[in-house]
Amino acid sequence: MADDWTVEVDGRRCIGSGVCASTAPGRFTLGSTGRSQPTATSVAPEERVLDAAFTCPVEAISVIDRSTGQSLFPEERRMP
Repeated sequence: MADDWTVEVDGRRCIGSGVCASTAPGRFTLGSTGRSQPTATSVAPEERVLDAAFTCPVEAISVIDRSTGQSLFPEERRMP
């Protein structure tokens, strides 16, 4: 499966709760700063990645469908 999603974590918003890393192990990790980061910025579509974005307590995770530019989470954001 192609790497069709872009995943980003806003380090200014992230509070390091670790919810994403427990919801999508192998897709997110807590870095040396105590903040979350994706293990890869380009990933194959996977429900647990969206689940991690939806459950982030501060909505620091964005998931974008690269083929359409549509933001899957949060819904209001679009790539230029």
